[in-house]
Amino acid sequence: MHAKVDTASLRRDYYQRLSTQAMKPLWEVLANLVPPLPATDAQAAIWRWEDALPFLRESGELITAQEAERRVLILENPGLPGQNTCTPTIYAGLQLILPGEVAPAHRHTQSALRFVVDGEGAYTAVNGERVTMHPGDFIITPKWTWHDHGNPGDQAVTWLDGLDIAVVRMLGAQFRENLHEATQGVQRPEGDAAARFGANMLPLDYQPHDGVTPIFCYPYHASRAALMQLHENAGSRVGEGGLHACHGIKLQYVNPASGGSPIPTIAAFLQVLPKGFAGAPYRSTDGMIYSVVEGEGRIEFDDHSFEFKPKDTFVVPSWMRHRLHASEQSVLFSFSDRPIHKALHLWRESVGESVS
Repeated sequence: MHAKVDTASLRRDYYQRLSTQAMKPLWEVLANLVPPLPATDAQAAIWRWEDALPFLRESGELITAQEAERRVLILENPGLPGQNTCTPTIYAGLQLILPGEVAPAHRHTQSALRFVVDGEGAYTAVNGERVTMHPGDFIITPKWTWHDHGNPGDQAVTWLDGLDIAVVRMLGAQFRENLHEATQGVQRPEGDAAARFGANMLPLDYQPHDGVTPIFCYPYHASRAALMQLHENAGSRVGEGGLHACHGIKLQYVNPASGGSPIPTIAAFLQVLPKGFAGAPYRSTDGMIYSVVEGEGRIEFDDHSFEFKPKDTFVVPSWMRHRLHASEQSVLFSFSDRPIHKALHLWRESVGESVS
């Protein structure tokens, strides 16, 4: 009669010895590595402006923009503690610059966007051209371009930063360089890039560069006007030529030279939800970060919901089903890592319960 083999004990001993060789058994972790549906530790979350504003003001009393280099409150996803990100791939933060301050010039391999949330009169300078900030403006800082921020006005200005920090960190390609001066010299008048590239035209000698948009400011007044014209045309109709069942009227910002995303790793969008709009359930593989520009409403998930107001920021993780409702006409700015998903042919969306 054979003695009973203690398989569990033998396996524990095997796994322990295996770990000393920097190896581990795939069969123990396969379900987590290759799950049947997208899995993320990121959580849906909202940062309400009324809660964030006192902390922003206090930060302005405690540290200068010069000392901090960038006075930013990171919007860290509660499901990703210690990672300094809002989604697994995208960093987001609220940056404050006070009248008379300068955030010194530097450049880095991470690409960045700025969405102006509150105040006006500050500027961002990118490679020798300044642009004055107004609420709702969408501004690009392409990777490895010199940029600084200043505020010659009389109002505190806050904007939402979005960067592909986690993607660049994962690739081990993060580099940064400081300029020897706090501000870069002005080389071109304000509006030069818009004149060259913003009228469905390109300079005769233009050569595409790294897939980054040659326009680094998308003014809110122009983007909003386009949305409202489409809203007027659509009326209350849902379907072809009318409202999207999930998104209302939604447009994506593009690189005018290529038709692609303004930043190769980050897509950005602007949408209007008519008053009373109740969106159909929706989810997609790219986690989305939203900034509320106008209006009020609610975002519903399977087991909870958030009420939103102007200047609030909220995040919807990958493949989390949600519905948007508007109690007032609402305009939402949003951004995500969708270009990466599409470049790798991984992007997927679902309307209602059926995956398209």
